Amino acid sequence: MTAHDPLSRPPRARASLATPRGKGTRSTRSAAATSRADAAAEAKRVATEGPSLDVALQGGGSHGAFTWGVLDALLEDGRFRLDGVSGTSAGAMNAAVLATGFARGGALGARQALSAFWQAVSGVPACFGRVGQATANANADSGPPPLDLPSWIYNRSSWPGMAAWNAWLRLWSPYQLNPFNLDPLRDIVQAHVDVAALREGPIKVFVTATSVRTGQPRVFSGQDLSVEALMASACLPQSAQTVVIDGEPFWDGGFSGNPALWPLVYGTHTDDVLLVQINPREHAGIPRTATEIDDRINEITFNASLVAELRAISFVQRLLRDRRIDPTRYKQMRLHRVADEDGLAPFGASSKLNTDPRLLTTLFGLGRHAAQRWLATCGPSVGTASTLDIDEVFLANRVTQAKPPSTA
Repeated sequence: MTAHDPLSRPPRARASLATPRGKGTRSTRSAAATSRADAAAEAKRVATEGPSLDVALQGGGSHGAFTWGVLDALLEDGRFRLDGVSGTSAGAMNAAVLATGFARGGALGARQALSAFWQAVSGVPACFGRVGQATANANADSGPPPLDLPSWIYNRSSWPGMAAWNAWLRLWSPYQLNPFNLDPLRDIVQAHVDVAALREGPIKVFVTATSVRTGQPRVFSGQDLSVEALMASACLPQSAQTVVIDGEPFWDGGFSGNPALWPLVYGTHTDDVLLVQINPREHAGIPRTATEIDDRINEITFNASLVAELRAISFVQRLLRDRRIDPTRYKQMRLHRVADEDGLAPFGASSKLNTDPRLLTTLFGLGRHAAQRWLATCGPSVGTASTLDIDEVFLANRVTQAKPPSTA
């Protein structure tokens, strides 16, 4: 892939927006018909060729741009047929935009749709950031993009005066600060997501939100999918009013499933699941400031449900290997993982609320590089073997054990 600005609108998208619907010339209409035919042929090819793959996308605010980079590389590679995608919060947004773009224009359409979505997010100040010029080189051989500015620039908690500002904000709820429930993110989602494509498109979509009343996850799929379901999945109660669907109040899905894996177990026929993880498992040092403590609580909380699901999956897989349960009733899942904990380490939890285009561009490049690395080393195993050792990566005891007392 050549060097490009990942936050710029793709040339094809600009051309399609240049002529109002129904006003194009014969050549324009002919080109559009050819484009649709090409997209249909691509969708058919992907549906019948190559190993199938489910994708599970974690939430994490603007860190979802890392996932965007991963998806961009997977779609560009083109060797896998995407069957189902489960997402939470920003992962749900990526899933919905991916499915919308793919239904309209195959893999290329999905890449363009994701680029346009993140461009829109970066261009709205109320979505936490400001517009600026972004450049990136996402070539596989160039390595991850270097930071153009010190990481603390993107960590809002490091900004002068932010501690006092955050303390003041904690005195008020979203109902007091935003009584009219204005949400520019909702407008962006409505502009970039086709609900019909989510419900009936070639990629199955699963979106997780948390019931405020019960604390349990609800997974929206099929005809239950909607813009409201996406907003519920991304509803952080400290900054947004509760989303009510069918009389049930919902908060961010990360509290109960980040992402939920079981819908991919029961809702698709695919045995391979690729987890795109953006929340760090470990954190060096002791959090000492109020902000550092809040950040670490955020990381632990938003990984806890995932670790619990992986523990259950590991247990079932062990029973299957030992032939202690009926293999016709349970999937012998093959799990894979894309992550870059070292690359994301400089960006604290507060940077998840910052959509400065330079940050999004950096995260996009990190995601592409991580996916390209995974494609080269683990991609050939899809369809035949797992490349993620759950017990080693997630369940192994890494707590420092006290030394036994010495005896004379």
